[in-house]
Amino acid sequence: MLVLSREKGEIIDIGPDITITVIRIQGDKVRLGITAPKGVAVHRREVTEAIAKESELPITRDYDGLEKP
Repeated sequence: MLVLSREKGEIIDIGPDITITVIRIQGDKVRLGITAPKGVAVHRREVTEAIAKESELPITRDYDGLEKP
C-alpha cells in the first residue's frame, strides 16, 4: 500500500485518466473529489461489499423487475 500525505487542493494521479483531489479537511474527515472515466466504478468500500453480497443472492424478481413477495 502506498501512503501519501496531501494538503487541501493537492491532487493524486492514478494512471492517465484518474485523479483524486483533496477538497476539504475537517477534523478527522477528508472530503475527496474523484475524476474517472465513466467505465470505471468508484464506490465507498461498504457499497462495494453490499454489491458483492447482493450479487451472490439468487435473482427473485418477476418480469416487471419488481421483487416477488
